[in-house]
Amino acid sequence: MLTYLKVFLVGGALCALGEVLILKTKLTPARILVVYITAGAALSALGLYGPLARFAFAGATVPLTGFGHALAQGAISAVQETGLLGAFTGGLAATAGGIAAAVFFGFLAALLFRPRPKDF
Repeated sequence: MLTYLKVFLVGGALCALGEVLILKTKLTPARILVVYITAGAALSALGLYGPLARFAFAGATVPLTGFGHALAQGAISAVQETGLLGAFTGGLAATAGGIAAAVFFGFLAALLFRPRPKDF
């Protein structure tokens, strides 16, 4: 039960921070996405995101910061294995499953649903 609480609190805090950024700043959602991914990668490179991910599990690995963490960890391990070229290939190799799933389910949603303009 404590695990669910940690996942909820950390994941909820990350999402709440994103919502505050949307509501209180002039940042667009696309810029917030870039900030979150970059922050996850930077915190991972500094060795700070790994302990958070081990503490909060999906609460830290599912949000966009977790994607940045996965990119950084993939690049770091690929550099250790293959050298400098791994900095360019490791992140994509580490996140390929998630990227492929996003493309597949986005395509599936496009087939199943009709887009329509937003009503304001």
